[in-house]
Amino acid sequence: MLKIAFQMDPITGVNVNADSTFDIALECFSRGHEIWVYEPKDLVLEGRRVRASAQRVARLQRVQGEHVELGPREELDLHGVDVVFLRQDPPFDMAYITSTHILEHLQPGVLVVNDPRHVRDAPEKLFVTHFEGLMPPTLITTSEKRIRAFFEAHGKDIVVKPLFGNGGAGVFRIRDSAENLASLVELFQQVSREPLMAQAFVPDVTNGDKRVILVDGEPVGAINRVPAAGEVRANMHVGGKAVKSELTKRDIEICERIGPELKRRGLVFVGIDVIGDYLTEINVTSPTGIQELRRFSGVDVSKMLVDWVEARRG
Repeated sequence: MLKIAFQMDPITGVNVNADSTFDIALECFSRGHEIWVYEPKDLVLEGRRVRASAQRVARLQRVQGEHVELGPREELDLHGVDVVFLRQDPPFDMAYITSTHILEHLQPGVLVVNDPRHVRDAPEKLFVTHFEGLMPPTLITTSEKRIRAFFEAHGKDIVVKPLFGNGGAGVFRIRDSAENLASLVELFQQVSREPLMAQAFVPDVTNGDKRVILVDGEPVGAINRVPAAGEVRANMHVGGKAVKSELTKRDIEICERIGPELKRRGLVFVGIDVIGDYLTEINVTSPTGIQELRRFSGVDVSKMLVDWVEARRG
């Protein structure tokens, strides 16, 4: 039996039929492993010792509203667990980055999935830029003048989004006229000092934004997320619908390019976003989509992940 801790958002509020972290935890619990949960705010670093105010999972089941029973809150020495799953959702802000620094103190004695250093070093939109030829034409800048020139150079049809956004929040398509571009850049700069990302619009997004799941650098399956009518964003947070999909030759080519690097970095559970022939994001923080993948294709990513963990800590 392994002692496994999940650093995650509150488990009491998850959707048991959609949440990937719940699904992984349920697989661990069903195998008899000892499961603990805590939030990033519960972490404590004193000297080089890492602790968390955590709760042991007494019961876990796929019954919404009755899905979890937690024990009393206890001071958990994280150096005494076998595995920590780093699974809280973005935003990828300084609180998130700080938690990765703290979790590094657990290594090499504790297996942290995904590796916290490389989660920190692989922001989901920036990491893609290291793989030449996979992204659509892309610009990262704070300059409204440069974005306007990029707009003109790419058919007056681009997408602008926050560099560290998630869930489709703050994604704008700008086409034909850029008369509101200056106001949009001003608005972003009022809430963030980070640059913006501009990309040439990829028309294939109307056919869906594919999520490909990789385990230890190998693609295991895909789902397609189709935008709602009148939307360019396919994220399920904003109304996108998950549908069955298959891995194409281009999907496999992309995975062959990035897979060895993911494996080298200890990024074991990764979800990439592919629109048409282009890779747009590499999600390493808390990838989603595994329950939908199992429903559509029978591929059980949670089982694969726990098998992988047991092989290394069993």
